Amino acid sequence: TTGHMGKTDFAPQKEAFGDFASPETYFPRVVPESEGISSEKLTQMLRELAAARHTDMHHLLVLRNGHVICECNFAPYRSGIWHATYSMCKSITGMAAGFLISEGKLSLDENVYDIFEKRNGLLQKILRPNLTVKHLLTMKSGVQFNEMGVVSGNDWVDSFLNAPVKGTPGEAFEYNSMNTYLLSAIIQERTGMKMVDYLRPRLFEPLGITRRPFWEHDPQGVEAGGWGLYITTDELARFILCVANGGKYAGEQVIPAWYAEQATSKQVENNQYSDVDSNKGYGFFFWMNAMENSYRADGMFSQFGIVFKDYNAQLIMTCCETLEQKTRDCIFRHFPQMFIDKKRARPKEAIELPELSPLPNLPAAPRSVMEEFIKGKTIHFYKNPVLNAAGWPLSMLPLAVVYMSANRAGNIDNVVLDFGENECTMTWDEGSEHNTIVCGMDGNDRRSHIRLGGIDFTAVSSAAWTSDSTLEIWMRPLESVCERRITLEFEGSSVTLYPESQPPLSTIADSVKGEVQTFIPNEKLAELGGKALMKLDRIVEAPIPGKMI
Repeated sequence: TTGHMGKTDFAPQKEAFGDFASPETYFPRVVPESEGISSEKLTQMLRELAAARHTDMHHLLVLRNGHVICECNFAPYRSGIWHATYSMCKSITGMAAGFLISEGKLSLDENVYDIFEKRNGLLQKILRPNLTVKHLLTMKSGVQFNEMGVVSGNDWVDSFLNAPVKGTPGEAFEYNSMNTYLLSAIIQERTGMKMVDYLRPRLFEPLGITRRPFWEHDPQGVEAGGWGLYITTDELARFILCVANGGKYAGEQVIPAWYAEQATSKQVENNQYSDVDSNKGYGFFFWMNAMENSYRADGMFSQFGIVFKDYNAQLIMTCCETLEQKTRDCIFRHFPQMFIDKKRARPKEAIELPELSPLPNLPAAPRSVMEEFIKGKTIHFYKNPVLNAAGWPLSMLPLAVVYMSANRAGNIDNVVLDFGENECTMTWDEGSEHNTIVCGMDGNDRRSHIRLGGIDFTAVSSAAWTSDSTLEIWMRPLESVCERRITLEFEGSSVTLYPESQPPLSTIADSVKGEVQTFIPNEKLAELGGKALMKLDRIVEAPIPGKMI
């Protein structure tokens, strides 16, 4: 359904990332027992999350009664760093629609084709269905233009409006991030402003978020809406707390109360899913949980903002776990059992929260005599014609970081390695972008600033020789998910680069194979797509030959 789109010539640009922590604006910190939460059971949950296989925890906040009773930053992640929200930001896009409706500039029953009347051709005017704003908010548009095709076209609005519609809008729930994107386009169409600027005085600044958040956008400058927002975990917590309090924050009504109530209430059924927390209903870009009176904002790789209505509590986390129900199962094994009678709680008996292990680096290893031979020499790597034809050239950014980006960077080349006492540097090119990372070789990582695909990241990296002729390098972009791992094997002047991702691409593919039909409606093609997906790592992370020159 996206074959009608042309190839994009757009390269997104992003302002430099940095640390933006403002401790004085944080929520008050208190002992868990003082707000009726068992520190012992909280510790059990933290240990379980930290120990789970293929689960890289980044940040976690638990609030009750407006107080933080638990905050965890899993090294090398720390407070104040922007983090990709993935689909969790859909809930924020929905709020923009709520503001616009309350201002009388939009209605839930308005036909989206009328909103873009000037874009409609004759055929659209005759045959267009009654597709409303509410259908977008509840994922019942039926439009067969999805997020997997957007990076190949320059005009996403036209692609959406010209795409076929399955059945009648309003009939069936079909999760599609492009519904959220079109709402973002509607905000800009009606206000003449980018959505993030429209939201600044209405949502972000009243929540104490004074720095302009970054939101990835399409080639026309319209924010993606359904993905691409970068904010901190603390900023997410403010948003989730405001929604949980009926739109109020610090005693002020920020979000229209009617919209906060409707957005977080079950609007439609979505019982076609097998996951227990994905088939209990859907609001306006919020999921209902199996736990009674609980709902969440939800993003890929287990980005969650969970509200426990009956307990005036919220849990916010950023993470890299492909099996999202596995993460939710862990959380709901401990909630609501974690809540205890505040009157009977003894804060002085609260146990100290555990010192959790940081995410792993490469351990220190003996150095290789190869260092003197390869030091300062340029390694040229050949381009993989299959990956380039498919639009997936190999990058130092893992595929999970760039798969929705219009500019994916890629084609690692002109690698130069240098070695010091406890570290090495790796310099390389990807297209016109030139980067250097410093890698710890003493068991500790080093931090570097990199820019790939027009996006700025804080990279933490380590390196080690695993044999006299094999060098391994790990690089993690802190503002996103996953880690790139490369192995360089040297044999004379020949070099082979073996790329990997952490979590492995095979794990990511296995977690989404059941959703292929969401993107490929044809059953036979979907079956073939699912089989191809299971070979994704062998295709996308094939070895790349190179030579020192």
